[in-house]
Amino acid sequence: MARKPIDSQGPEREHGIANPLGKRLYTLKEAAEYLGRSDWSMRELIWAGEIPIVRGNGNRKIFLDIKDIDEFIDRNKSIYQ
Repeated sequence: MARKPIDSQGPEREHGIANPLGKRLYTLKEAAEYLGRSDWSMRELIWAGEIPIVRGNGNRKIFLDIKDIDEFIDRNKSIYQ
């Protein structure tokens, strides 16, 4: 699947950052790529309750909401001292 070009003024803009996929729900793999983590690292965050998941109609596949991912980033920001 080809990615859309990032347009800082277009509808892909979400929460003040570029949303290159232009969608709200990400697969585990996409979310891991977005955060620069491995799939297993993302699973550990989910199991620890750091990031909630969305399941579709009894399906085993899980999705992560871009808003929850961005909130995780905001909660974990700090200033290096």
